[in-house]
Amino acid sequence: MPLLFSTHAAYLEHDTGPHHPERPARLGAVAEGVAAAGLAEALAPVAPTPATEAQLARVHPDPYRRALEGFCRSGGGYLDGDTHVGPGSWDAARLAAGAGLELIRRLDAGEGVAGFCAVRPPGHHALASQAMGFCLFNNVAVAAAELTARGERVLIVDYDAHHGNGTQAQFWSEPDVFYVSMHEWPLYPGTGSIDEVGAGAGLGTTLNLPFPAGATGDVYRRAVADIVAPAAIAFAPTWLLISAGFDGHRRDPLTDLGLTAGDFADLTTDLGALVAPGRLLMFLEGGYDLEALSSCSGAVLSALIDDGAYRPEPPSGGGPGAEVCAAALNIRARTADG
Repeated sequence: MPLLFSTHAAYLEHDTGPHHPERPARLGAVAEGVAAAGLAEALAPVAPTPATEAQLARVHPDPYRRALEGFCRSGGGYLDGDTHVGPGSWDAARLAAGAGLELIRRLDAGEGVAGFCAVRPPGHHALASQAMGFCLFNNVAVAAAELTARGERVLIVDYDAHHGNGTQAQFWSEPDVFYVSMHEWPLYPGTGSIDEVGAGAGLGTTLNLPFPAGATGDVYRRAVADIVAPAAIAFAPTWLLISAGFDGHRRDPLTDLGLTAGDFADLTTDLGALVAPGRLLMFLEGGYDLEALSSCSGAVLSALIDDGAYRPEPPSGGGPGAEVCAAALNIRARTADG
């Protein structure tokens, strides 16, 4: 079966302002990665459809949606110091939130082995009633809410270098969504400490792995093998959603991690084994060096569809962060003991 791939020209109309790192050229870099990996014929293009008001409302209440739409349509500007919108941003955001929903429908129908949403704007920082960190709607949360509404159990793994505070907040007390974040610490937005584990019915369904600057792929892979995979097996997800931020790459201008394209490919392969074929969906989040974004996109898509034949960089090793894995294991054990 092919890999479903969703993007749209309207994403290029999302205006982030001059010299902004989250710029339209990012989608061109993804396309270059697809071409470099020789995957054009292996991907099945899927046009996204806008998320409906009801689908958005599961995550974002009506007053926020109306205010955001009005602000965009009136010309836009800065919503905060980092997040800029223009007249085309409202339509782009609805399509970005709807991309995952359309791929869920196609995967349900057996049309693909997995799906990748190359979207703008990204989503994992967006809170229910607040845009932030370049994000307007929380695309992965909208997809997860759609799945849990029909009784699915959803594992979300976020390997963007920045903690996905919006996704964590949305599912903090939700027992049917397990949120895992592997990110740089300390870094924007300042959330995602190792002792943030969820609450109420969702106690233990949040797992944060805050790695120090310079952390390399060997530590990330150890975390998946020793912590994430056992936790996921116990949780028994029926779907895996990945917030695929590639700003942990060693070239990225906004972060200081030491990952490579090979690391992201290996992580995606290991994580994909946690669910059945046809139940993996990825969403583009960060990644602001265009060359790195191209390499990572091509390597990850190759890992999903042709056993990683495209490998522009080897995996990395030798960096710090092993102590984070040990501490996370201790916290998991204490949480299980009540």
